[in-house]
Amino acid sequence: MRYVLVLPLFLCVSSPGFGDDFNRAPVNYSTATPDNAISRLQTKLASGDNKIRFTEEHGYLRSVLAALDISESSQVVVFSKTSLQRERITPRTPRAIYFNDDVYVGFCLRGDVLEVSVADPSLGTVFYTLDQEPTERPRFIRQTENCLTCHESSLTRNTPGHLVRSVTTDRNGMPFLSAGTFRTDHSSPIDERWGGWYVTGKHGRMTHRGNSFAATKREADEGFDRSAGQNVTDLKDYFTVGMYPTPHSDIVALMVLEHQIEIQNRIARATLETRSALYQNAELNKALGEPHTHRFESTGSRIKSAGDAVVKALLFSEEAKLTDEVRGSSSFAKEFTARGPKDKKGRSLRDFDLATRLFRYPCSYQIYSEAFDAMPEEVREHVLKRLFDVLTGRDEDKAFSHLTNESKRAILEIVRETKPNLPAYWH
Repeated sequence: MRYVLVLPLFLCVSSPGFGDDFNRAPVNYSTATPDNAISRLQTKLASGDNKIRFTEEHGYLRSVLAALDISESSQVVVFSKTSLQRERITPRTPRAIYFNDDVYVGFCLRGDVLEVSVADPSLGTVFYTLDQEPTERPRFIRQTENCLTCHESSLTRNTPGHLVRSVTTDRNGMPFLSAGTFRTDHSSPIDERWGGWYVTGKHGRMTHRGNSFAATKREADEGFDRSAGQNVTDLKDYFTVGMYPTPHSDIVALMVLEHQIEIQNRIARATLETRSALYQNAELNKALGEPHTHRFESTGSRIKSAGDAVVKALLFSEEAKLTDEVRGSSSFAKEFTARGPKDKKGRSLRDFDLATRLFRYPCSYQIYSEAFDAMPEEVREHVLKRLFDVLTGRDEDKAFSHLTNESKRAILEIVRETKPNLPAYWH
């Protein structure tokens, strides 16, 4: 049996979304040939230009992480039974996720497969599995059906994407759905986050839902004392940490993951929505005898709406404020920051704040991503123009009132120096 969910925090939901639209022209999601970090690695594996090594302890995990340039310090760990490999997942045998800017790898102890997803520049999120069995020619197998049961809904902006959830579980990891669940991104209050997750690091007087279990349904529904799960730096009392590449489930890595997934979903939505809008515009022009350059008002509105959502995520609109300092337990923050790029003053969009907000300069590093640059020109240009207008004070939308003049100026300067191929007006 194949298990196909990528991140172990998802609850399967049925909700009207993009529907079958992304499986029709121009996207053709299921039949289109992907071009992303995983498809490129598979090409190298097939030709023998790259090899990944199997070990009895973790299968292909550590070799895959190395091949994809994913740091083991990115490890975050979840124990809720909210994925298709739930039989393998308990608080004593949690599931680990590793990620870089584009790729996510899910690992279960003694799991049948590694579960992998990637931000594909043309298709949004694309899903793969890799059998955890030694073979001369290991192969990433694309998954186009079962994964979308949970990974395509209104909760993923109606496109194939990811979803971070916070749930209350019992001591076996089974969620109490009657207690409610929370969808998590950078706007989520800390006290709603990380139910069903292990969390390591310091966060002062702020409280979260991680590292805790409800004894009964009543306790889950009415609330219980979670104080023992706060400011935890060592997980050895919860599970055998030596069975995993690192002993951490770093709070900073969790916060980065939540932001990254949200903006990648918005970029994917903008890409697929724009491609569909332009295609449908062209079809209408043909049917109505309009010139091919004619643009219907509804087409422009769809593109603008999708682009505006990207801008808000880029600039951390509605980001939850931190009321105490956050400190991770691993080397994740240091390694993440070192990836740069930096401007002449040594500033980077990867510099952390962690006292009042996640990043010192609240503009997402995902602006450098391949998926961002590959957005159709119409929506990419809209995003860059609106971003420029916000940073220069021409756009005074209240959605960006959290940005001070100082932070706007710093972001503008950093992006100008570090992002290639900006429109001329940026300079």
